[in-house]
Amino acid sequence: MPKAPFKTPASYEAALQELEELTALIESGQLPLEQLLAGYERGAELLKFCRDKLQAVESQIKVLDEGTLKPWTQE
Repeated sequence: MPKAPFKTPASYEAALQELEELTALIESGQLPLEQLLAGYERGAELLKFCRDKLQAVESQIKVLDEGTLKPWTQE
């Protein structure tokens, strides 16, 4: 059976919400093995999507801060 293509989330926030919902469902222990595996694979894809988005933002911040990443502090 061919694997379905990765459905790209609309945003970082949407991916994070889906990942949180998926994690809760997996941790519930109520899914059959096949669905657990599919959920794990989807979770890995969502995690990569979120990490890539965060890396892109970090790169943009480095450019804006003239090549150095400064620690973020709430002011």
